[in-house]
Amino acid sequence: MSTTTPGLSPYQTALRERVLAAPQVDPPTPWRSVFQPYAAVGGLLGIGFGVDPRSGHDLVMVVSSDGHGLFDAVSGEKIARDRGPEDDIPGGADLSCPGLGPLTGQRVRIAGLYGGGLHATAHGGWSVDAVAPAWPNHRVLLATDGGAPYRGPHGETWWHVFDATWSELRAVGFSPSGRTLAVATSSDLSLWTRAEG
Repeated sequence: MSTTTPGLSPYQTALRERVLAAPQVDPPTPWRSVFQPYAAVGGLLGIGFGVDPRSGHDLVMVVSSDGHGLFDAVSGEKIARDRGPEDDIPGGADLSCPGLGPLTGQRVRIAGLYGGGLHATAHGGWSVDAVAPAWPNHRVLLATDGGAPYRGPHGETWWHVFDATWSELRAVGFSPSGRTLAVATSSDLSLWTRAEG
C-alpha cells in the first residue's frame, strides 16, 4: 500500500506533509508585526511599495474596490486615502497606479489580482514563498536557509507565518528595501517590519 498522495512522488508527499504539520507562528527577530493582527481592507485588489521622502520609511499603497490607501510600513498609520473612481485599477505595461500623499506625482507598481509580483528575497538571506498544500488555501513561509525545500527545522530556519484560509491571497513579498514583509488577501493586509541592517 502506497503512503504517497496520488500524483505526487514520495518526496513531494513528505514535503507537503511537513508544511501542513507546521503550526503558524510569528516571524522571528528582527521582524515585528505592524498591525495586531492585520488591517482590514475590503475588496483589496493589490499592493505596491514606495518610500516616504520625509522619514525614509517604506510605504504600502493598497488598491481596493473602494479606492486607494497609503500606510506607513513602520507605524501602521494610514497617511493618505483616495476614494477615486472604481475603474482606477492597476494598468499599463507596469501595472501601476498614480501615487497619493507623499507619493503624489509618482507611479506605484501594484502586485495582486491583475498580476505583477513583489520581491521574493531580501538582504540577510531572507526569502518568502506562498504554497498551497491544501488548495485553495495558501500558507506563507518565511525562511533564512534559502527557502524551499525547507530543509531545516520549522521555527529555526523557516517559519509558517500566515495561513490564508478565509480570503483569497493577492500578493506576498518584500519591499525593495527588504525592510518590510507584506501579505495581502482580498480582505486584509498584514505587515512585518525590521530595522535597517
